[in-house]
Amino acid sequence: MKYALQQLRHAANTLRKKAARRLLNWRNRNRPQAELIAEERRLRGREQLARLREADIVIVSFGKSGRTWLRVMLSQLFRIRHDLPENALLGFDNFHSMNAAVPKIFFTHDNYIKDYTGEPGSKAPFYDKPVVLMARDPRDVAVSQFFQWRFRLKPNKVVLNNYPSRDDDISVYDFVTGDNDGGSLRAVVDYLNTWAAEREHIQRFHLLRYEDLRVDPQGELAKLVAFMGVEATPEEQASAIEHASFENMKKMESSDTFRFAGRMRARDKDNPDSYKVRRAKVGGYRDYFSDEEAEAIDRQLAESLDPLYGYH
Repeated sequence: MKYALQQLRHAANTLRKKAARRLLNWRNRNRPQAELIAEERRLRGREQLARLREADIVIVSFGKSGRTWLRVMLSQLFRIRHDLPENALLGFDNFHSMNAAVPKIFFTHDNYIKDYTGEPGSKAPFYDKPVVLMARDPRDVAVSQFFQWRFRLKPNKVVLNNYPSRDDDISVYDFVTGDNDGGSLRAVVDYLNTWAAEREHIQRFHLLRYEDLRVDPQGELAKLVAFMGVEATPEEQASAIEHASFENMKKMESSDTFRFAGRMRARDKDNPDSYKVRRAKVGGYRDYFSDEEAEAIDRQLAESLDPLYGYH
């Protein structure tokens, strides 16, 4: 019953947000598109900031860095530890509402808060929060962003987040090496560099690298739950890791397991590139480029990314 109420609450909250954005666009319908976009980004930033202030823990990442994988893993961990409903997916406070032992976890790409605060280089709203930064090799992220842009993004998100127009014939190389704010290599590097510069101001900070979680999921998950102050036995952690395996994640997406949570749904089941769970391959970016192109991308990364992340 509690989970059913949570689903209704989530649906109502989603409708409320959509209604607020549509009302904003209607009121500003005669203004230039750039002003409309700026207003919506500020509105979204205000919404995100309100949630951030209520959160016990923040998990932040650039899009396509493995956040859904981690979310499914943690969802299973809390489900088996606290006997929560099967196939429930961890949101912000839905698990906390069912069992107060589960912290309020704010998963965010940190897209819009800076638009509301007007301070793009500062992470001050995060300073007093335990922050988990989930990082992934920016080259793999940028390639995954290309397929997200091409096959999954809703049209309004393409415009809102300054991706190239989908009417443009852009190759994966031009997308990755271009200057779009949505998902280019430059955009991913800028994002990670800002967090690297600000991390010393954050009260508690934990860097979780996607690649490390792939190589040693048991060890990395154990460090993560210790940082979060969450109790979990090795057996519970192993079950969570198995549940979030690539094969099972693909199966869950194909069967719309989390359809009521609005996540992990293929846009076109006949097109593998339209799935949210696509490849999960470390270093897979090289499969899309010639040797010369890969070298240029590697050089761009080496010259620009903070060494904190170890992707050089």
